[in-house]
Order: sequence, then structure tokens, then C-alpha cells
Amino acid sequence: MMTDAFALYGTHEAEEHPVRLAAGRLSVDLAKGNLRTIRYDGVEVLRAVSYLVRDRDWGTYSPTIDNLWVEQGKDSFSVRYVAHCKGPEDTRLAISVHIAATERELTFEAGALSPTGFETNRCGFCILHPIVGIAGSPAKVEHVDGNVNETRFPDQIEPWQPFKDMRAISHQVLPGISAECRMEGDTFEMEDQRNWSDASYKTYVRPLALPWPYQIAAHEPVRQRIALSIRDTRSGQATALGSTVADIRLEPGERSGTMPAIGLVVTPDEAIATLEARNLLSEIAPQELLFHFDPSAGHGMRALVDFAAVAAISGGRSTLEIALPCKQAPAIETAEIARQMQDAGFRPDAILISPSVDRQSTPPGSKWPECPPLEEVYAAAHEAFAGIRIGGGMLSYFTELNRKRVPADRLGFVSHCTNPIVHAADDLSVMQTLEALPFITGSVRAIYGDKPYRIGPSTIPMRQNPYGSRTMDNPSGRRIPMANRDPRHNGRFAEAFALGYAIRILDANIECLTLAALAGPFGLIAGKGEPTDEGGNRPLFKVVKLLSSLAGSPWSNCISSRPSELLAFVSRQSSAATLHIVNLTAEEQSIDISAFRSASQGTSMALAPFGTASIKLAV
Repeated sequence: MMTDAFALYGTHEAEEHPVRLAAGRLSVDLAKGNLRTIRYDGVEVLRAVSYLVRDRDWGTYSPTIDNLWVEQGKDSFSVRYVAHCKGPEDTRLAISVHIAATERELTFEAGALSPTGFETNRCGFCILHPIVGIAGSPAKVEHVDGNVNETRFPDQIEPWQPFKDMRAISHQVLPGISAECRMEGDTFEMEDQRNWSDASYKTYVRPLALPWPYQIAAHEPVRQRIALSIRDTRSGQATALGSTVADIRLEPGERSGTMPAIGLVVTPDEAIATLEARNLLSEIAPQELLFHFDPSAGHGMRALVDFAAVAAISGGRSTLEIALPCKQAPAIETAEIARQMQDAGFRPDAILISPSVDRQSTPPGSKWPECPPLEEVYAAAHEAFAGIRIGGGMLSYFTELNRKRVPADRLGFVSHCTNPIVHAADDLSVMQTLEALPFITGSVRAIYGDKPYRIGPSTIPMRQNPYGSRTMDNPSGRRIPMANRDPRHNGRFAEAFALGYAIRILDANIECLTLAALAGPFGLIAGKGEPTDEGGNRPLFKVVKLLSSLAGSPWSNCISSRPSELLAFVSRQSSAATLHIVNLTAEEQSIDISAFRSASQGTSMALAPFGTASIKLAV
């Protein structure tokens, strides 16, 4: 079995390994000049402290780091460097950094200076709090005016900023251990990053209500400082609380449900390639095909004719996803699409309709774009597509659905997508987004109750950018945020991510889950020079085929001793039960499965990096 980096990630470019620094019980990972996984006594206190510079499309600069100096002492450490960003028209920005730590205190100071002036949407610190064990727990927020507010981290995902005008925030890490994060040099506020499937609450500099992009003036320094203080009132506790045994233990859980239908997305550009791969389509046998139709992008009769041909060779249902232009009255536009559908001989089982402008995000302080009322859009759809099930929601992400709640009374289902590379694209951040999915589905259920609910297409590469003018081209196959192509989609990383995704959303009783296309950059068919599975397809093919074969069958959950590293569930078909396991890490994992009676396995097993396994259980 291939285990080289190319097989895992679809690229030969290796991620830079972080440097572990420690000051007594305090430890951090230094990666590209920023701090990740900040722990005290082995327990994560903060997920990250980073100094970030964003461009006018909210893309994140990858600065060049010079004069890096790291000193690791016995009970302290210190880091210094200068980071350089180069913007359009040879504009430049330099950031001088000093990081220092003792066991109970961590400081991160930065001074930015531009010789040319520099345009940015955001320049400054970003602090991430983890969500597992933190969501819904108490917090104390000190505001810039000195007032202190006793509050809580949001449990259900907050659509807007839960905390504004921040100077400091404190929380309990564990009984007897508390942490205060103090932010100086500007006004900070927090957003609930679970909206974008990030596994964090993000406290960031410069309120979004202020104009952006903005200009950093030439020769005017911008200084900021973050100070993390730990208070430990325990006595006589010397063992690291975050230590773990070598083996990850799996045990049967008590929750159960029915596996969702599996869909594949088909765009006009990929319809012919999908037709040509009909044998693979039959092999996967998806329960749903989601056809994307956007008249503003030039989609018309030709696309619908091709969709009809693809639907005819598929044994499953079909949904037409319409991005309605809303340049004319919805009744006129939907009637024209219905006429084209009739002429093309294409009658899908469902319509998913949303105004095209709603794919663009509306940040806090911005005006909602002009758009007909959604009630009018849905009424027009019911009239034009009589007898066809009508769904709504957002063709973009949960963020937009959470901020613009749709009137669901006349909808047959609600839908949204997710994307894991909106804010960060390193391997750890992408895989950690799986932690946010139960919070997303739980929030949707809190808003829409038991309304039928679909998710997707949700892929690692980004198909549209609601937060800027475009997705980012990625011809070199790097790990970059908001990219329309991502090398990991081609490797075993995507296979593990997809199975982990399916496991994380099981509790929400999803009607249909779409994780890929058949062809194209979001597809299951491997391109030239890409890593492949045993059948010559992208490794993701195997997982989508597996999930499709399980659609409609019962599942029961499994409890993992380290769910950030390993997930599992049990499926049941006829009288057979199968334990499905996925390794979410780049390390081989030793797994204790003694709680299950395996028909072909002992009490323990090893699972390769980003590996998946299906083990028949004894009845």
C-alpha cells in the first residue's frame, strides 16, 4: 500500500513541520511564524494565535520570514523574526515579531510597517479558541471601555459576532485551571467560526463594521500585543492531564439512525464526461444527481439536454439546482426555465432554488443585496414547476443560511454546503473542520426542526467564493485557502476526510449528502499523473461508493477515545454488521477493538495514515 506523501496528499510539496516549544507545562507549536495548539499541562487552551494579513478578496498572504531566531530555555522560550508581504503594484509590508513565554505567561508582539502604503481587508492578530468542551461554557469578557461581562461561549452557532469591543476574554480550561487572553493595540471582536465549519471561535482585530479594504499608511507603524495568562489553583497535580495511552479505544455507542442517500453534483461543463463514464456512475449507483444550473453563467437549453441524457442513464433521483438571476420577476424567470426544461425533455424529481445574489455573503454592517422576497421566489417555483418537489436554502455555505433564515413552510427540504478551506488550508485545520459539523447540523435542526435536510456539494476545493470576487486559481497544486483546486482531493487525505464527514453528520438524519462530482476537479475520476486507488480512480471513489451502498441502512455510533484522530460507526445490512473505521491523521494508529466481536480480526489492529477499514462483526 502506498504511504508516500504524494499518495496521501496528491502533491509532492511537504507541509512544513511545526517546531514544538515548551516553557514548563506550557507548550506551543510554532508554524510559519504563528502559534498552533497552545497547551497547558497537555490540555489545549487556545487553538492558535496568528498574525494574518488578508487581501481585498479575503485571501491570506503567505509572508516570507527572515531573521528567524528561536531560543529554547529550561522553563522559557523566545522567538523573533521579520515577515514580509508583497501586495499589488509592488506594495510592501514588514512585520517585526517577538514571542516570549514562561510557564504561566505567553506574549506575542508584532509591529507592522509599510514603506509604500498597503491595502488590506485585515492586518493583525487572530486568536482561536477550540470548540469541543468550550461551546456553551462560561466566559468573562472585558470590553475596551473597562466594563466586564459574565457570559457564555455560544452553543448554537451565532450568526453574528457574539462579543464586540473586546480587550480581554477569560475561560476555564479545566477545574482549577483558567486562562485570560488580553489583546492590545486595537479593538477586537469575536465571530463564531463554526459558521464556516472552522472548529474554533475566532477573536480578530479591526471590527467588520469598519470599511474594508483599507489602507495602511506609509511609514506609520501598527503595533499590537497578545498576552495569554494561565491561573492554576490546583495542588499536588504533577501528571500531564492531556496524556494518552498509545492505543485508541473504540466502543459501541447507544445512538442509531438511517444512513443518508448519497448524491453526485453534475455541472454543464462535466455532463458529457459524466455520460462517457456511465460504467463508473453505475458502479457507484448514487441515489441522487444534483444538476447545477446558473442562467447568469450562460447555462441554457444545451445544459438541460445534457442533464436529461445523464438522468436517463442513472437509476437514481435527480435535483436541478437553480441559481435564479432575479433580473426579472421570479415568475418570468422560472417560467422560462420550465419551458426550456420541457423542450429539453428534462423533468427532475426536485428543484433546489435560490437567488443568485444569495451566494454572496453579507458581512456584519453590510447591506443585503437587492433581491425579491424569498416567499415570492418559492411561490414562483411552485407555479412554474408544478408537481415537482421544491427545496430552498443556500447554494453557498451554512454561514449564509444562518444569517438569512429562509421561510421554510412551503419547502420540501432545506440545503446548504460547507467548505473547509475558507480561512485556513493547512492539513490540521482542514481535518479539524470535521469537529464543527455536529454543531452546524445541530443549529440547522434548532432552526428548522425536522424539515428534510440536505448537505452538499461539500468538497475540499472551493466551488464558489461568497466572500470575494473569485475563488483562487491553484495551478501549482499548493495548500491555499479558497482554492478552486486542491491537491488533497486527489489523495487519501480526501478519502479520510469524506468518511469522517459522513460519520460526523449521522446524528442529524440527513436526507442526502453530496461529497463530490463524478468528473472534473471535484470528481472521483483521476486525472493524468494523480494518485489512484486500486481501480485507477481517486481514492475518494472508494468511500463514496461505500456510502452509496449503505444508503438507507441502519447505523449505530461508536465512541472513540480520541475522536480528533479516529472515528467509526457500525452499519447493518440484512443480518450482517460491519465496523467502519477512519484514521484522520498522517500517522499509523493502533486501535483497540476488543469491545467488538470481530469475525476476522483480533482485539487490536493498525490503521495506515488516512486509512479506512471495514471489519465484519460476528453476529
